Amino acid sequence: MSNEFTAVIERDGDWFIAYCPEVPGANGQGKTREEAIASLAEAIALILEDRREDGLRGVPPGAIIDKVAAPRRPRHNPVSRRTTS
Repeated sequence: MSNEFTAVIERDGDWFIAYCPEVPGANGQGKTREEAIASLAEAIALILEDRREDGLRGVPPGAIIDKVAAPRRPRHNPVSRRTTS
């Protein structure tokens, strides 16, 4: 299963800066747009892994741990790429 997140990308001099509004603290940077997105994707993966580990620390002994996949919901206004001025 693949998760998709929003990447907001801005230019800052010679660098591209990317962040994800859905995952607070997730940001990336790179000399190219692709590098910034790859850096952001790695940050998102690390943050989610850390949150998963933190969440499991408080599970009581004997509790059942399982996985659940959330169904993908259609977007009301699908836009894969947009810019603001």
